[in-house]
Amino acid sequence: MSAPLAPARPTRLSLAVRDSSTMLRRNLLHARRYPSLTLNLLLTPVMLLLLFVYVFGDVMSAGIGGGGADRSEYIAYLVPGILLMTIGSTLVGTAVSVSNDMTEGVIARFRTMAIHRGSVLIGHVIGSVVQAVMSVVLVGAVAVAIGFRSTDASVLEWIAAFGLLTLFALAFTWIAVGMGMISPSAEAASNNALPLVFLPLISSAFVPVDAMPGWFQPIAEYQPFTPTIETLRGLLLGTGIGHNGWLTVVWCLVLAALGYRWSKAVFNRDPK
Repeated sequence: MSAPLAPARPTRLSLAVRDSSTMLRRNLLHARRYPSLTLNLLLTPVMLLLLFVYVFGDVMSAGIGGGGADRSEYIAYLVPGILLMTIGSTLVGTAVSVSNDMTEGVIARFRTMAIHRGSVLIGHVIGSVVQAVMSVVLVGAVAVAIGFRSTDASVLEWIAAFGLLTLFALAFTWIAVGMGMISPSAEAASNNALPLVFLPLISSAFVPVDAMPGWFQPIAEYQPFTPTIETLRGLLLGTGIGHNGWLTVVWCLVLAALGYRWSKAVFNRDPK
């Protein structure tokens, strides 16, 4: 009678997937138990959306279009930038969450456990991307409720827009994780991540780059938010994308790679 077969040893990949799934569930449970931070961060893009549509909408649309006021056209122009600002707002929560794990000693305990080292960071990143996408859906629903329409976009263009938002969230989440890991406190992490919220304010989110002062236009044009916003507008509204498409992909890949290397280096650093 043959001896029973020994159970197969789990592979490195299966261990990484298992541990990352565990860390993902942990982070999603934290977000569900403490929803106030996410809700507070969502208020910024929603309030800006309502403010610019109902207070400045007629004036802004007249100034951009060079003709009569048409609030519906300005809503269409505004929403892509607001969606990216929503992602920027959720990154503050990511940085704060990572900083809390660092300062409370959770990361130090994870370093001593027999788990895949990268799973701690991967769980944070995937959980944050999921929260960012859900936040974009909620803000998008508000935009639709106040009049945003994208009737010219095909199914493939909607899928591409969703993929673009996810890639953008992934890239900047790695940057936010690095910011959280180097921050000595939650307050410092929140302050370090604030540029990710305010960077859309100096992009083409609210007015075209051509309408800005000449000296300011290079600042607005040569940053990651502007080409991403223009690409998203092209997908949802049928406007020209031009070089913005590949420029957006390059920005996202470079930022994701830099954020990953930065976060990994800090995580692997011996604690002081």
